[in-house]
Amino acid sequence: MDFTTFLQQFLNGLSIGSIYAIFALGYTLVFSVLGMVNFAHGAVFTLGAYFTYMLVGGKFGFNGLLANTALPFNLPFAIALILGSLLAGLAAVIVEFLAFRPLRRQGSDPLLTLVSSLGMAVVIVNLIQYLVGAEIYTFPSNIYGNLPTAVNFGSSDRPIAIRTVQIIIFAVATVIVSLLTYIITCTKLGKALQAVAEDATTAKLLGINTERVIILIFFLSGFLAGVAGTLVGSSAGLTPYFGIAIGLKGLGVIVLGGLGNIPGSVVGGLVIGLAEAFVPADYSGFKDAIAFGFLFMMLLFRPQGLLGRVFIQKV
Repeated sequence: MDFTTFLQQFLNGLSIGSIYAIFALGYTLVFSVLGMVNFAHGAVFTLGAYFTYMLVGGKFGFNGLLANTALPFNLPFAIALILGSLLAGLAAVIVEFLAFRPLRRQGSDPLLTLVSSLGMAVVIVNLIQYLVGAEIYTFPSNIYGNLPTAVNFGSSDRPIAIRTVQIIIFAVATVIVSLLTYIITCTKLGKALQAVAEDATTAKLLGINTERVIILIFFLSGFLAGVAGTLVGSSAGLTPYFGIAIGLKGLGVIVLGGLGNIPGSVVGGLVIGLAEAFVPADYSGFKDAIAFGFLFMMLLFRPQGLLGRVFIQKV
């Protein structure tokens, strides 16, 4: 592999890994506070992409309750992305209210909450299919305005191409990670989140409204899922089930990076994205197997994840 090909694949891997990182951050936020995996996260990812698709003026086909319905939206992509992600955040709050809160207040086993969130994922996916059908929808071709499809640099005989959507993914991922890091490490809200994650009972005794913190965590989680879903959907198309595969990938990312570790989710996402990007073309159909094989091998030597901590249980 020459340097040009290496650099092209490296940039592709960073783009894919950035998506995985944004998505996995939502998983991590919920797990760090509740110690539970939200299996509905992938469905919210899909829902956020559909929200944005509707807001930019996307049209639905012949199947589903909303078939051939003229939607009164035609917003710029940036505004639609923010609004669609906010709606995805609200959807995640509803998931918390229906699937997590009743069981959490009863002190149920975390496994029951996992199954409950999985049930919510199935409900959301089937609701999407009922409303808009199972067709593949693509975003309008002009959502990026007059921006070129790709930017070429390097030598003229073998240029390296960066697609516009990849540049947008890089920029959005950088902004999100920076803001989230600032919020958690430098604000009172972030300190409250850390306190609840450390010990919810003690945090409540100290005057922190733990229920409000949990709602905010789910909202942020859903917002991140909506952003990631829109960025993927704008380049790959939408189906009700397209969030399932990345949902499994997101679980792999948080395990690789270290459960509940925010920097670890970013590093884990980039590692898996780069591992997939460098799979030879002849074996492209085995990208998932190779990526998860790499994950398996890593965890054999470091089961706590790349940036996770080793916990010693005292007896």
